[in-house]
Amino acid sequence: MRVLIVQLFPSQKLSFSFLKKKETNFSCFINTQVELQRCPHKKTHLFSSLSPPLCLEFGAEGSEKKREQETTQKRKREMGVVVIFDFDRTIIENDSDNWVTTQLGASYLFDLLRPSLPWNSLMDRVMTELHSQGKSIDDIANSLKKIYLDPHIVSAIKSAHSLGCDLRVVSDANEFFIETVLKHYGILSCFTDIITNPSFVDKEGKLRILPFHISNMSPHGCALCPPNMCKGKIIENIMKSVNAEERKNFIYLGDGKGDYCPSLKLTNEDYVMPRDKYPLSNLISDNPDRIKAKVYRWSNGEELERTLSELINKLLNRDQANNNLQNLSGECKLEAIPASSEEGYSVAIPVPR
Repeated sequence: MRVLIVQLFPSQKLSFSFLKKKETNFSCFINTQVELQRCPHKKTHLFSSLSPPLCLEFGAEGSEKKREQETTQKRKREMGVVVIFDFDRTIIENDSDNWVTTQLGASYLFDLLRPSLPWNSLMDRVMTELHSQGKSIDDIANSLKKIYLDPHIVSAIKSAHSLGCDLRVVSDANEFFIETVLKHYGILSCFTDIITNPSFVDKEGKLRILPFHISNMSPHGCALCPPNMCKGKIIENIMKSVNAEERKNFIYLGDGKGDYCPSLKLTNEDYVMPRDKYPLSNLISDNPDRIKAKVYRWSNGEELERTLSELINKLLNRDQANNNLQNLSGECKLEAIPASSEEGYSVAIPVPR
């Protein structure tokens, strides 16, 4: 417990502001210049130029309590900003499905079956054919590890994670492809969730790929999205989940037509980052009145990193300022000391923890 005891007289008018300081967690300033001296007692400071002196008493704060406070602050930051990434042509430069089929020599079959099969069924069929040709799951994984991922994007993801943001992937690729690439670049653990088309390796060693929505008809009722996945529905579910206790800010990054529907779900407190000159950016430009979120475009990894960093820091600094105000007003204790021989009155100034 810390108590600031101040004795004032009618002629004295003092104003205080509090700032963090390494030794005491805050500094106390008066609107008239006075000297702050260290008393022999370790927990006391005196303003010696005033009569009677102002005495500041600080209770000891152990390292355990400091760690608890830091953890609490981090938890407050965590989930405060939710960053959602598309995968193909957003995190990675390529389309992962096209990359694998090209790398493993299945482009002809892919092009042949493309007009007659839904995308997920097509990819599942291609994986079956590759298995019949002797291609193993390791061959598929090794081809994925050759996909280029801009170092700026790796840095942006690691930085956002270190700041306590909730990072997620929402993609129409598939689980095996995404997790293999993210793990290879050392950023899989940065994401709290990957929402995509499920995949698994069956007992014969074939990679099987299934649609996110298992139905030949569009079960989500959305005309903007493919039958297997409505990202807009997914974003709505995420928003309901993370906003249950406190409103969070969302930043959505994408490039394709499938990223337009989720962009429409964002509010005016959120941000959408479309890749410039790609379908999502064009759709936003063609229908500007439909987008409530603030729009920040990017063209390459360097621009993505810079823009995302600026937005996250803007939001976190605002949240930190709000938390400081709440802590300043909420954590205090009042106490007074008896009047001295001079006639006056005592007031207690609240001190934040």
